[in-house]
Amino acid sequence: MITPATVTNPWAAAAMIAGVVLTSTTGEVTIASAMKSIGDLDAIRARSGMGGAIRAVLTSPRFFAGVFFLAVAFFAMLFALNHLNLSLAGPATASLMLVTNMIAGKIFLKENVDRRRWTAVALVCVGVYLLAH
Repeated sequence: MITPATVTNPWAAAAMIAGVVLTSTTGEVTIASAMKSIGDLDAIRARSGMGGAIRAVLTSPRFFAGVFFLAVAFFAMLFALNHLNLSLAGPATASLMLVTNMIAGKIFLKENVDRRRWTAVALVCVGVYLLAH
C-alpha cells in the first residue's frame, strides 16, 4: 500500500531538497574538475589505448570523490522521495541543480556564463517558487 508523504514542515522539505541539490552539484563539479585535470581522453586513448584512458580516469582521486558525492546525492534523493511528494521533490531538485551547477561552474571551474543563462536561472527560480507554493 502506498502511504502519503509524511513531511508537512516546509523547512524540512527545503532541507531535504537542498541536501540532494548540494551533494549532486558537488559531485558533478568535482567530476568535471577531475576530467579537466586528466585531459583529452581521445588523446590519451590514441597514445596509450583504451586501457590507458580508463587507467587515467580510475587513478584520479578527484574522480572518485565526485562519484562519492553523487552516490550520497542518490541516497539523499531516495530519502526525500520517501518523505516528500514526487511532484515537488523531482522538479525542485532538477531545477535547482541547473541553477547550482551553473553558479558552481562559474565560480569553481571559471566557465563563461552569459546574460541569457543568468536570465534562464532567474526564470527557473521563479518556477521553483511557484511549484512550492
